[in-house]
Amino acid sequence: MNWELVIPRPAAGTQQQTAEPLMDDEAFAAFYRRSAQSLRAYLWRVSGDPALADDLMQESYLRFLCVSHPQDGEVACRRYLFRIATNLLRDHWRRPRHAAIEDVPEEFVRSTMDSGRFDSQSILLPALAQMKPRERQLLWLAHAEEYSHREIAEIMGLGATSIRLLLFRARRKAARLLRQHALQGGGTA
Repeated sequence: MNWELVIPRPAAGTQQQTAEPLMDDEAFAAFYRRSAQSLRAYLWRVSGDPALADDLMQESYLRFLCVSHPQDGEVACRRYLFRIATNLLRDHWRRPRHAAIEDVPEEFVRSTMDSGRFDSQSILLPALAQMKPRERQLLWLAHAEEYSHREIAEIMGLGATSIRLLLFRARRKAARLLRQHALQGGGTA
C-alpha cells in the first residue's frame, strides 16, 4: 500500500515562519519512504484503528517537518518521529471517547479465526485487543521495531529504568491472554 503525505504549502506571496526549511524536500521524501511503513504499522497496531493510524501518521510527519529535529542522523530522526507519534496517541486517548476498541464486537475480532486460517494475526489480534494501549506500544517498539529499552523510554517519555519492568508485565499479560485463547479452542485450526 502506498501512503502519501499531503503537506499544505503556503499560498503565493505569504512568508513562511522559518527562513529556510528544516529538511529539504528530497531528504524528507527519502526519509518518508524509509520510515512510513513502520510508523503506520506502529500506530495501527497500538491504536487498533487503521483510519486513526493514517491520520496520526500524517500529523506526525507534519509536526516533524515544522519543528527543529535532531541532526544526529536517521536513527535520531526516526526516534524523534516515533516520539511525536506516541505523544499524538496519548493526546488522542486523553480526549473523550466516542468509541473504544472494547466496543468492537468479539465476533468481528474473531472473524479471522472463523475463516479457517491459522496464522499469527488470528492468534495475536484477540490478545492485543484485550491489552492496554501502552502495553501494545511497549511490545511493538521492543519486538517489531527492535528498539532498546533506552530508546523506548525516550520515545514514550518514560524513565529508562521502568521500561524493563513494564515490558516484562506486558509480555506476561500477552502470554496469559494467548494461553486463555488456546484453552478456549481458538488456537486450533
